Amino acid sequence: MTSIPSNGYGNSTNQRSIGGLVQSVLLMVSITLIMVGGIGARLAYLQLLQGTRNRQLAENNRIRLIPTQPVRGNIFDRNGKILATSSLSHTVYLWPLAQPPELWPETVERLCEIINIPPEQVLERLEQTGYNTALPIRVARRLTPAQVIALTEYGPQLPGIEVNVEAVRHYPHGRLAAHVLGYTGEISDEELSRLETQPGNKYRLGDIVGQMGVEAAFEEELQGEWGGRQVEVDSRGQVLRVLGEKQAEGGRDVQITLDLELQRSAERALGETQGAIVAIDPRDGAVRAMVSRPGFDPNIFSGRITEADWQRLQAARYPFVNRALQVFPPASTFKIVTTTAAIESGAYPPHTVLPTYPYITAGGIQFWDWNRAGFGPLSFEGAMAWSSDTFFYQIAQRIGGEVLIDWTRRYGFGRKSGIELASEESPGLVPDAAWKERVLGEGWYQGDTINMSIGQGFLQASPLQQAMMMAVPANGGYMVRPHLRSLDVDVSYWRESMNLSQDTIDVLRRGLRQVITDGTATNINTSEIPPFAGKTGTAEAPPHLSHAWFAAYAPMDDPEIIVVALGEHAGKGGGAFAAPMVLEVLKDYFGEDGNRQ
Repeated sequence: MTSIPSNGYGNSTNQRSIGGLVQSVLLMVSITLIMVGGIGARLAYLQLLQGTRNRQLAENNRIRLIPTQPVRGNIFDRNGKILATSSLSHTVYLWPLAQPPELWPETVERLCEIINIPPEQVLERLEQTGYNTALPIRVARRLTPAQVIALTEYGPQLPGIEVNVEAVRHYPHGRLAAHVLGYTGEISDEELSRLETQPGNKYRLGDIVGQMGVEAAFEEELQGEWGGRQVEVDSRGQVLRVLGEKQAEGGRDVQITLDLELQRSAERALGETQGAIVAIDPRDGAVRAMVSRPGFDPNIFSGRITEADWQRLQAARYPFVNRALQVFPPASTFKIVTTTAAIESGAYPPHTVLPTYPYITAGGIQFWDWNRAGFGPLSFEGAMAWSSDTFFYQIAQRIGGEVLIDWTRRYGFGRKSGIELASEESPGLVPDAAWKERVLGEGWYQGDTINMSIGQGFLQASPLQQAMMMAVPANGGYMVRPHLRSLDVDVSYWRESMNLSQDTIDVLRRGLRQVITDGTATNINTSEIPPFAGKTGTAEAPPHLSHAWFAAYAPMDDPEIIVVALGEHAGKGGGAFAAPMVLEVLKDYFGEDGNRQ
């Protein structure tokens, strides 16, 4: 049998096919092992290393805590008229645990395009709060209807972003009484850190708290207690059921002594003049009106302050400073204190008459009277009426600095008044020898006492302190404690006798009345309101223009209101500039028929 020779292909092909198959199988096995190993490693990483966070993510994607903000208490005036309340508004929050940290920048970018705020601001807040917090972070309040609609439409593209309705602070009268009421805003990190160390702390990041004025002074009563709901949500963030709930407790309402209508009158009288007007009840120190200019609208702090808002505020000169509580040279209104010191010290009897001059000389320095001529012989009442400087210079020379300083302090100057706005109040300054040596490195000279006798020199007092001073002759010799809290207590709770002689009180009251009838404020003498008394003052403030002062009480026989006006750097006399403001307030107080409304 003849054999057919091999073509050389048969056996070789079979061997290579088998070898290739083996290699393929090994490759597939290797790849599979690598993939399984990778998945296993990833699972191990997720479960072991990231297990806690991922369990927290899963749980918090299913169960969420929705805090319920307490409604802040209302603020009412003495007659029950609303001064500050709350209104409902849409607020946008983000939930840090809703997605991994690396995904938040993109979400925040989309969010900020809708609500028109810098994304850096939100991301910085997120970094500070932390990505593992279970509580929501407030991003913006007072959303517009268009923003709410947009956030709803783009909801699927904004994981972890939710819009809720919450109460925001509302001031129905705008900037009226802004410095008294203050405003609210989110608690600062510094304030939160301070409060966290105190027992019973109830504050948390994002809380809205009072920042100044009554809002800050009565924060404990106005704030209320947070509540919350624990809810189960689906993958889209929709609430499936409520697992638990605690009702929020609203803050307590607060009634203050302010009179809304008198406040409105004082605001009109001051207008846009830089300065202040304050009105108190001389019987107990209750504050009826307090105005400061420039001012602001506290409603702007209930939402996000835009750059335009902030620039507009900065254009004004210290709009958040309550000038009714800041200090200036009191000028000739202070002659009430010098008169008291003169008579009560025994150095001068009530019926004293002194000559007056164009100037007197002390330590080689000429101290001039304001009219550069003097007024001839004057009694205390006449010196008060015409505001003679050289009359009081002579008083100062005789009684000396220690006596004058002592009575200045008895009148409440140089210390805080006791009003609830203590954090915003300046105590003022009653200079003495020790102060001058410590601050200026100089001794106390007779010229310092002379300047102080007419409310000049280093002496500093606030409009509210001036009102306290004016209350002493008005109420028959009592130092009152100004207050905003409305309490149903006897007037003795708010005042203390200065133990002045009736002669001193009578001299002061006669002199202050003559200021209106025969002296430096005859321009506002009118029969449209009951007879009243007052004192003018013009304080030098070099190198700037002078300050204009006027303080008055009414009615003369049974005073029930004191009004003090300050025109800061008005450059005019107190009688010409500040007195008409006070008269306008008094007219509104007593009404067209001259009787209290």
